[in-house]
Amino acid sequence: MNGKKSKGAVILLFLLISCNTNNKEQVSKGKQPVFVDVIVAGNENFSSNIEVNGTVLSNEMVELHPEISGRLIYLNVPDGSSVSAGTLLAKINDADLQAQKEQLKIQLDMANRTEKRLFELLGVNGVNQADYDAALSQVNTLKANIKVLDAQLDKTIIRAPFSGQLGLRQVSPGAYVTPQTLIGTLAQTDKVKIDFTVPETYALFARRGNSVLIKASSSEENLIATISAVEPQINPVTRNIKVRAVLTQGSILPGAFVKVLLDQNRKVIVVPTNAIIPDAFLNQVVVVKNNKAVFTTVLTGLRNSEKVEITSGLEQGDTIVVSGMLFLRPDGSVKVKRAKSLK
Repeated sequence: MNGKKSKGAVILLFLLISCNTNNKEQVSKGKQPVFVDVIVAGNENFSSNIEVNGTVLSNEMVELHPEISGRLIYLNVPDGSSVSAGTLLAKINDADLQAQKEQLKIQLDMANRTEKRLFELLGVNGVNQADYDAALSQVNTLKANIKVLDAQLDKTIIRAPFSGQLGLRQVSPGAYVTPQTLIGTLAQTDKVKIDFTVPETYALFARRGNSVLIKASSSEENLIATISAVEPQINPVTRNIKVRAVLTQGSILPGAFVKVLLDQNRKVIVVPTNAIIPDAFLNQVVVVKNNKAVFTTVLTGLRNSEKVEITSGLEQGDTIVVSGMLFLRPDGSVKVKRAKSLK
């Protein structure tokens, strides 16, 4: 009797072990579906932004230097004053050049009369052609010399090349100056530009006409600038691209250090950051197809704290697993528990 009970216990234990083994095999083979949460891929509004450093520059800015050496006989550079384009700012003593010009004008007058007289004689064969040509050459030479003196006289005058605000005056009237002498500066402060660089990954943010926000330590308000130009090539050393924006709202002094905020809002396929399965060389997401788990390699783009842009590997309408990925195996059975919306 005891033998029969022992034999029955052994058979029961064998059946239990066999059933447990079959269940494990079914689970390992993915026959038992894994319940997951999913989202449906579609074009979503994706807003991402970056913050970079920038430098404020005057739209136009020059240092005022004389072109020739000499003594200043006139100086009109009031500290910090606004001037219009063409305003006379300084003049160097030009007495010697004016005297040379008067001398040449007298010689030119005499040469003109000589040329006119010889021209009349040439008409009646009273003089040969060579004599007349020499007289005409003398007239042209004197005219050219006067033009040279006029150019030198222009260099004795310093005028404002554009309308703007003067800086601090560096010399006094009567000082002897050279081309290396700094008289002052002139800058346009009513219109400024901001230069900054962005990594090549974010080059799509830097498009001409896009607006950017400017934050300066000297101002609590956010200023607005418009990108006016982008460097046509990426720096091969830093892998950055240089961008220039023009301030369109607010005011800030040139030379200031600012923060530039670039924001981009586009319609792209995005997934939650926790849906990405990272690897050393690639990223994957799990797509549900025919109730099976399909591990799909994707290329990612920009990201923020919650979402990642998918640039390649997914199409609109794909069902993507966002929870329970750790329990999934390739081609394993999947059962959708809940379809979430991407916020």
